[in-house]
Amino acid sequence: MSKVACETCCKTGMVMVFGEITTKAVVDYQRIVRETVKKIGFDSGDKGFDYKSCNILVGVEQQSPDIAQGVHVGKENEELGAGDQGLMFGYATTESEELMPLSHHLASQLALQLTKARKENMAGRCGKFRPDGKTQVTLEYEQVGNKLTPKRVHTILISTQHDEDITNDEIRALLKEHVISPVIPSDMIDENTIYHLNPSGRFVIGGPHGDAGLTGRKIIVDTYGGWAGHGGGAFSGKDPTKVDRSACYAARWVAKSIVAAGLAERCLVQLAYAIGVAKPLSIHVDTYGTGTKSDSEILEIVNKNFDLRPYHIIKELNLRTPVYSPTAAYGHFGRKGFAWETPKKLEF
Repeated sequence: MSKVACETCCKTGMVMVFGEITTKAVVDYQRIVRETVKKIGFDSGDKGFDYKSCNILVGVEQQSPDIAQGVHVGKENEELGAGDQGLMFGYATTESEELMPLSHHLASQLALQLTKARKENMAGRCGKFRPDGKTQVTLEYEQVGNKLTPKRVHTILISTQHDEDITNDEIRALLKEHVISPVIPSDMIDENTIYHLNPSGRFVIGGPHGDAGLTGRKIIVDTYGGWAGHGGGAFSGKDPTKVDRSACYAARWVAKSIVAAGLAERCLVQLAYAIGVAKPLSIHVDTYGTGTKSDSEILEIVNKNFDLRPYHIIKELNLRTPVYSPTAAYGHFGRKGFAWETPKKLEF
């Protein structure tokens, strides 16, 4: 199996791909990068970035033999070692159908709808939006004991890059009608909901022209919007022997399975690994006092139902299949089509 630890960074007119890749495949880096930039929507110098003319730098070497001998060389499949050390977290909650934090789920859906509105040129004017954009949702919660219930949307924040010839008033109207209304439940919005729509007043310069980009800059957006811990490792650009990625997927799978089984209303799962060692160094479960059993009892259920060695994670979640490209935008969790989002039926 190919081994990949690849990063990207970009600035005006330039994309650099760098890292370590060991593979038998013939990789056309130029084509992949240009097609990706085109798909994002940077297709003109007027937008500050153009897939046709940007400079692409490639600095890729093979995986270090020191890492290879410690992780997989000469080892049986089941003893495949973790590709690095670190902490990995998974989280689930009953506050949304996807068992995701509702504030983060709504923000992710707004980002997806913003792209859809732009690409479909809704109202014949949303095509004036440009690819760069950010969303954020603040909710008010009611806490009774240890139970948290989302009650209303307090604030919606959307910033979208745009063409020169569109006013902020029109942008705000388009965002409310074609981005916010299709996503935010109407019963969660009231007359006191605050809207910050392009609050800077001008966002023509964006994307790599406005801010340099680097793999791993948005690890909280990729996960749970700040509701759970994070070990600091990015997911993108890594093959599944890298537990930064695969063990976070497994931790989400475990947490979601616990909540889906009715064992808790909220659950955080923390895993720890050492490079070259197959078994997790530790497994920790925290149900924030919402569990129907004690956390120690739920931990016993986890140990009974899940083998969290890298080989078994890869096998159970089909992580050798090409499922990764869609995770590059709109989050890695709370979405259909991924094995880690299908709860396991637990025996207890």
